Amino acid sequence: MSDISVPSRRTWIALGVLATTTLMTILDGSIVTVALPAMQAELGFSPSGLSWVMNAYLLGFGSLLLLAGRLGDLIGRRRVFLAGTAIFTLASVLAGLATGAGVLLTARFLQGVGSAAATAVSLGILITLFAEGRHRAVAIGIFSFTGAAGAAIGQVVGGILTEAAGWHSIFLINLPIGVAAIVLGALVLPGDRGAGLRAGADVLGALLVTAGLALALHAVVTGTERGFSAMVAITALTSAALLVAFLVRQASTAYPLMPLRIFRNRAVAGANAVQVLIMAAMFGFQVLSTLYMQRVLGWSALGTGLAMLPAAVLIGAISLGLSAPLISRFGPRAVLLTGLALLALLFGWLARIPVDGHYVPDVLPAMLLAAGAGLVLPALTTLGMSGAGPDDAGLASGIFNTTQQIGMALGVAVLSGLAATETQDLITGGTDEPAALTAGYRLAFLIGAALILTAMALATAVLRPARTAPAEPVHAPA
Repeated sequence: MSDISVPSRRTWIALGVLATTTLMTILDGSIVTVALPAMQAELGFSPSGLSWVMNAYLLGFGSLLLLAGRLGDLIGRRRVFLAGTAIFTLASVLAGLATGAGVLLTARFLQGVGSAAATAVSLGILITLFAEGRHRAVAIGIFSFTGAAGAAIGQVVGGILTEAAGWHSIFLINLPIGVAAIVLGALVLPGDRGAGLRAGADVLGALLVTAGLALALHAVVTGTERGFSAMVAITALTSAALLVAFLVRQASTAYPLMPLRIFRNRAVAGANAVQVLIMAAMFGFQVLSTLYMQRVLGWSALGTGLAMLPAAVLIGAISLGLSAPLISRFGPRAVLLTGLALLALLFGWLARIPVDGHYVPDVLPAMLLAAGAGLVLPALTTLGMSGAGPDDAGLASGIFNTTQQIGMALGVAVLSGLAATETQDLITGGTDEPAALTAGYRLAFLIGAALILTAMALATAVLRPARTAPAEPVHAPA
């Protein structure tokens, strides 16, 4: 009799499909940033409106993750994974062929929807492929590494493609990858029937939270770009009403997307609140530092991608190789606070960027300080997941992924909007454009520092160390 604990070749191919799809969706998140100035020039985005190229994707991704995970339980994870990959691939083609801002934003939202479906069930499929033990640990390590690799190479690949073939190519490259993943996935991924739709999926809840978040982001972008108005107030109040309705729905429905009981746990609630602040600051850093290097310093898309590479490599290397032993040795809270201190220094450094900056003295130190994120994300995930019992582990992971995306969307909207407003005010007052842009970015980075310091204060107050033995380190969600 063969040893069933040894994964077959088909199983490893299935892991390759999951990892490749994850790489494609994460790469798409970072590959876009270096192409933003080219998109703005061709499609006519306003400075703050440009944030919607990122936010449309994050909105579809973050607000539908929980529903996608639930649908995987109901109709089968393989079906949801293949459908999500197909939606993402087709939406990538639509984005690559876009000739107007509206089409591009629609495609980006659909990319987020497809990415949510594929991402939400990938880890669940992986767990069914590999029995608990050494092979599963290896598989999870490979799966996690693809996330770090996607972030590390995305901006470089984006720079190369944008320089060589234009920004449209960064989306069209997903077509052959997506088709290969769908064909192989249909052949090698394990089939599962699911519990059936009668077991309940809270579609109404998903619609309420998606609409509420979309209106909230619209109010933030419009308010920072054009100032407070009656329409902004109405949009914000409508958003608040929809989000309250979502919470009421979660408290009353038999099959909630987000059972509110989990937030009674101090660690889970605190970790998610801290994560929103951190991700808002860090994704704002990624987008705005890219814009500074291209629009103020005049660097090419490829040069900008290469300039960002040290940050991505350090984050990936530390999160995969160094964070786990440090968490085991010193505890997740100490590692989290150390990482946040490094990030506070990063934003403090960027708050002084000059108009005529150079890479080594002005940009590189910030890229090196970004290594703090490699400590922050695994430590924060460990703290958040340690507060959830075995029955709530999947739920806690889904919520953690969701707040991660929400924080990223809010950060891009708020920081880029405030930077754009400051820039426009200065230009109106007679300041030349490079100096006005630099001042806007400085303001945004200063606010990013405030977000990180607030996260440190909240983590210190809420995420207190457990009296029991330290929790085992957990890989951060992709």
